Amino acid sequence: MSVARTLLLKASDSAWLRENGTKAPFVRRAVSRFMPGESFDDMIVAARMMAGEGVTAVCTRLGENVKDLAEADEVACHYLEGIDRIHALNLACEPSIKLTQLGLDIDRELAYGHLRDLGARAHATGNYLWIDMEQSSYVDVTLDLTRRLRAEFPRVGVCLQAYLYRTREDLVDLMGRGVGIRLVKGAYNEPAEVAFPKKSDVDANYYALAQLMLDAGSRASGARPVFGTHDVPLIDSIRRHAATTGVKPAEFEFHMLYGIQKATQLRLVQDGAAVRVLIAYGAYWFPWYMRRLAERPANVWFVAKSLFG
Repeated sequence: MSVARTLLLKASDSAWLRENGTKAPFVRRAVSRFMPGESFDDMIVAARMMAGEGVTAVCTRLGENVKDLAEADEVACHYLEGIDRIHALNLACEPSIKLTQLGLDIDRELAYGHLRDLGARAHATGNYLWIDMEQSSYVDVTLDLTRRLRAEFPRVGVCLQAYLYRTREDLVDLMGRGVGIRLVKGAYNEPAEVAFPKKSDVDANYYALAQLMLDAGSRASGARPVFGTHDVPLIDSIRRHAATTGVKPAEFEFHMLYGIQKATQLRLVQDGAAVRVLIAYGAYWFPWYMRRLAERPANVWFVAKSLFG
């Protein structure tokens, strides 16, 4: 793992930086390039703007590791209301949640109760519910609850991380159950015992998993293959593989972050690819922002140019 990535991931876990770094004007200016604001209304404005350019949305309210029952209840209510508003606006925008936002660290069944409510509401409104993945210590419980929810509601997907050694086995199991998969590289500081430490190995595993996701047998159960990446050479390789194996562009998607490589997003849409943009909002943005920079430390230079260029 590079020194820059290590430092950024350590910064994401720093309570002091979370408290004090967010107050620095230059930090707030930088993060504003990657999220439209802190409110749900800010997200809606951005989603409508992107829809006008042919790009649909995924939305997530930033936050994790909720320790208070009342806060977990409030987060669940926020998403329920948000799903209803998205439906009323006829907006193509899918919610994506973290289980620790719903109280997983407090009580597993409490969190599942909230999750089931969200799954039921998404189902009733014709929407799709994404479940985010957190650190490796949460993988088993996240996948257990995902399987449980998918057994009742069909429009459910989960994020898997290509840097974990276990992901191929998880992917095969979940796709066989018809669970949607959003494959990402991974953005937490994981030990070498559970995750590939070298970027080249993560990239190679991502592409191998992508090929598996596009295999006709993997998709036979109705699973939804989604690739969450800004790695343009990797995106091009996936598209070439799909074309040579007869997979139509409408049969898989790319998810990218709001504010990053917009020109690439629009080029993909013009080329016939299905693209969604993940629009993050909320006050708890510092850890998320540091992890986004750590995913590709070259983004630090991009941010610096955007501030002073």
